[in-house]
Amino acid sequence: MRVVSLVPSLTEAVAVTEPGLLVGVTDWCTRPAGLAAARIGGTKNPDTAAIAALRPDLVIANEEENRAPDLAALRQAGLTVLVTEIRTLQQAFAELERLLVDGCGLARPSWLARAEAAWAELPAPAASPRPAIVPVWRRPWTVLGRDTFAGDLLARLGVRNVYADHPERYPRVPLDALNASGAELAVLPDEPYRFTADDGPEAFPGLDAALVDGRLLTWYGPSLAEAARELPSALRRPPRPPF
Repeated sequence: MRVVSLVPSLTEAVAVTEPGLLVGVTDWCTRPAGLAAARIGGTKNPDTAAIAALRPDLVIANEEENRAPDLAALRQAGLTVLVTEIRTLQQAFAELERLLVDGCGLARPSWLARAEAAWAELPAPAASPRPAIVPVWRRPWTVLGRDTFAGDLLARLGVRNVYADHPERYPRVPLDALNASGAELAVLPDEPYRFTADDGPEAFPGLDAALVDGRLLTWYGPSLAEAARELPSALRRPPRPPF
């Protein structure tokens, strides 16, 4: 089978399970390292003609990461496109199985069972979750809003996104409003914007800041087991930065 992946986390899921399937991946598909597949552009601007020339049996995409016009163009070229929708952890488990087993014809991978077990073994979240903001970009400041995969993971780990009920999924919020939101914690991932100890925490002098691996917070695939092990400690009350 010949597969093109338009989603970095799904690329990793396929490559770890059966690496020989992938014939095309995006420029942002960085895992696993050294992946031997043609590069077909970005997640938002794939080269649809180059994808069609690879003659894939299946193109895998995501309703959030990829644009509907690109997916329509691929279908018009006669290609089969499997579009995942993943906004919760349980959806991730179900969609990964649909992709790998139903879409790619593979046996259910052992890493998926390990990931499910790792999350099932975590204690129930605290009755009073910590209110937090989760910036994903600055200039302008953009945060997690409603109905996001990362927000669901955080809720399972005792962190309440204060913008979880916002009408937008990724609202732009002025910095002064973020600091007045009632949050106690700023969760700062290193992707899509690369927040670091020197770039991010200083904007929130009254909040604790937790720098987290963006892959563990936002990717759905083999990283899920690692996320269950490492995110809880990364989100524990950190020391206040000296700003």
